[in-house]
Amino acid sequence: MAPHSSVTATTVAIIQHPPAVLDLEESLTRAVKHIADAAEHGAHLVVFPETWLTCYPAWVFGLAGWRDEIAQGWYGKLLEQSPVVGEPGSGDDDLEPLREAARSNAVTVVMGLNERAGRESGTLYNSLITIGPDGETLNLHRKLTPTHTERIVWGAGDGAGLRVVDTPAGRVSGLVCWEHWNPLARQALHAQDEQIHIAAWPDVPEMHHLASRTYAFEGRCFVVCAGQYLTTDDVPAELLDAYRQGVGPDAPEHGVLFDGGSGVAGPDGSWVVEPVVGEARTIIATLDLSARNAHSHDLDVAGHYSRPDVLTLNVDRRRQLGGVQFID
Repeated sequence: MAPHSSVTATTVAIIQHPPAVLDLEESLTRAVKHIADAAEHGAHLVVFPETWLTCYPAWVFGLAGWRDEIAQGWYGKLLEQSPVVGEPGSGDDDLEPLREAARSNAVTVVMGLNERAGRESGTLYNSLITIGPDGETLNLHRKLTPTHTERIVWGAGDGAGLRVVDTPAGRVSGLVCWEHWNPLARQALHAQDEQIHIAAWPDVPEMHHLASRTYAFEGRCFVVCAGQYLTTDDVPAELLDAYRQGVGPDAPEHGVLFDGGSGVAGPDGSWVVEPVVGEARTIIATLDLSARNAHSHDLDVAGHYSRPDVLTLNVDRRRQLGGVQFID
């Protein structure tokens, strides 16, 4: 795709609506509707939170015992309901409804998903896919290091997705959750002149807001902070006790489990759109991308504020395939 560095203004939409937990078909149906609705409101870029397809597996924080049969059962269900990402039109790609929604609405879509590594694979990745308005995959980032007991569910990603991509909405990048405290991952993206950064989260407490705003200030870019909205009514009844236990001791028996908190931070670290908490809604914002230029006068961590003669960073962006090579 040709560069779109001349883009000066763009409209983004954050989808702060619940997915259909552990139901890929219904979640895709909902996603298509949300994308169309966002496009009707003028969005050029539509963003979903971390693992919106097909849920954040919060139960792992409470079901971390060895050979826990309940945890194994829910992992099996998650695996079955997680999409495989293949080449568009190949017949081995589960995201065609998203691709068609991007094409028919002429928008770029960034989706958080549990990505199944292959049709018969037993491995999942916590991934962030960027789909262009032609329906093609622009980038697929797999979370580098799952956090704490998340490692029971997701494999470690690689550097192949540490990319900033040109879209009609601007230069777009993204990281997942606590990757925002990996300074080298941040720098790898800053060095590619990102304009819009997607910060994908399951929940967005104050510390996650702080990380999003800090990233915006450090990278002199806009940060689209996307968090999930999920209630006890959205979780299957047979999963609810385990899910609530994973959310934490303050999780209600009835009510909101993840309260959203999505917003947009500007290049000076302040909120362009204040976080929206406690409701399911689509958040629309129009961004003046040229605003980042003035702030680069003071700080450009990959430019005039860097010291390449003292500090260097090497990034391996090869896709890792399990360390197995077949030579026929």
